[in-house]
Amino acid sequence: MCGIVGIVGKTNVNQALYDALTVLQHRGQDAAGIVTCDSGRLFLRKDNGLVRDVFHQRHMQRLVGNMGIGHVRYPTAGSSSSAEAQPFYVNSPYGITLAHNGNLTNVEQLSREIYEADLRHVNTNSDSEVLLNVFAHELASGGKLRPNQDDIFNAVRAVHNRCRGGYAAIAMVTGYGIVGFRDPNGIRPIVFGKRETPDGIEYMIASESVALDVLGFELIRDLEPGEAVYITDAGELHTLQCAKNGHYAPCIFEHVYLARPDSMIDGVLVYKARLRMGEKLAEKILRDRPDHGIDVVIPIPDTSRTSAVELANRLGVKFREGFVKNRYIGRTFIMPGQAARKKSVRQKLNAIELEFRGKNVLLVDDSIVRGTTCKQIIQMAREAGAANVYFCSAAPAVRYPNVYGIDMPSAHELIAHGRTTEEVAELIGADWLIYQDLDDLVEAVREGNPNITEFDCSVFDGKYVTGDVNEAYLGKIEQARNDAAKSTNNVASAIIDLHNN
Repeated sequence: MCGIVGIVGKTNVNQALYDALTVLQHRGQDAAGIVTCDSGRLFLRKDNGLVRDVFHQRHMQRLVGNMGIGHVRYPTAGSSSSAEAQPFYVNSPYGITLAHNGNLTNVEQLSREIYEADLRHVNTNSDSEVLLNVFAHELASGGKLRPNQDDIFNAVRAVHNRCRGGYAAIAMVTGYGIVGFRDPNGIRPIVFGKRETPDGIEYMIASESVALDVLGFELIRDLEPGEAVYITDAGELHTLQCAKNGHYAPCIFEHVYLARPDSMIDGVLVYKARLRMGEKLAEKILRDRPDHGIDVVIPIPDTSRTSAVELANRLGVKFREGFVKNRYIGRTFIMPGQAARKKSVRQKLNAIELEFRGKNVLLVDDSIVRGTTCKQIIQMAREAGAANVYFCSAAPAVRYPNVYGIDMPSAHELIAHGRTTEEVAELIGADWLIYQDLDDLVEAVREGNPNITEFDCSVFDGKYVTGDVNEAYLGKIEQARNDAAKSTNNVASAIIDLHNN
């Protein structure tokens, strides 16, 4: 769930890239990076940390050039080594940098091919560097001194033929332009837009439309599944479908949690989709528990607020803000390691006792993944004096890992894996628990764009749209993603960093 951005402008783009990354900060808080191009030279700054901490004035002054790309990262395998901060760079051909959001499911095969057949070296454990080398090799195979748009699109076409999984990427070819492309299933989001300036038209590619909105760019559209957009350094725009069998199966969890509510993804306004999720939940409560006895609906900030407002309206129950959020604590879903998540919840939220004392409270969250956060929040509600604490999830039960770029942990760390709703309610300490039905979730999102006939709902139903995910693969990612592995990886990264200093 990283955030990516690329801009081809008429003047220096460093500040615009910085501003776009701050807007996309919710997509990753582990590391940030920007690379710009000026007169055939690249200028790069990347490191661990938030955007505001990675880039200081001295760094920004060095990031000159009228085109560049940026990235905010959160690690899907738990590593927080600065060596894996993006964008990545290869010098051949032309000098290419790349920022990537997603995950390649055939990365082991690709890594062997890169070494044995392409004769290339990969320096990190990141599949993003693998993707970059695949793209670079295919572009080099054209054998041209000066590539044109046909060469770029042929390279993307070859990437689609070799790579599997969910990916959206932006690559900059030094001195020539920027290319953005999306996997043939359209799992990860990517959009592009333009703005007019006194010097001419500038173009932006980004993970979410909100980045374009804030910087005054007009959204042109989302990239279609398998499509690529190429913008030359002179500002010429080219697009082409580069996949033979591209079809929409976008990640539905973008609408549940990942994306900002003011983003438009694949023609669906995330805010409206979340309102409809609240409507569906209210209908289910009225159907299953007509005598619910709820006194007040309280959201768990921030993602669930939109659904909670509409849920309360439909139930005819008071909506209240019962928790005050510390804005300076990161998103707990993103934090690697169970200990860090447990510690952050109490620091992140504080209950307003007035809204809980003696009341039957319905807490609304966007989803329940590990159960760590909601268990502590329910306990906070009881300590604040709630008579009964009910819990509502705007998403269905998360029972399976995500393999397309979201750090859904190993199956055995998912609280709903192998458990009934009643068992989960008991574990988190709720008096009763209601999950969104998957059909209702799909309908809530699809209503915004009926042309989307399929979504990637694998975290809910275990059906992986790329068709190449089996038990052996899931076993491997479980070893890489469980909290014990993350703890080991972080220690190892710290040792490496100490030796490098």
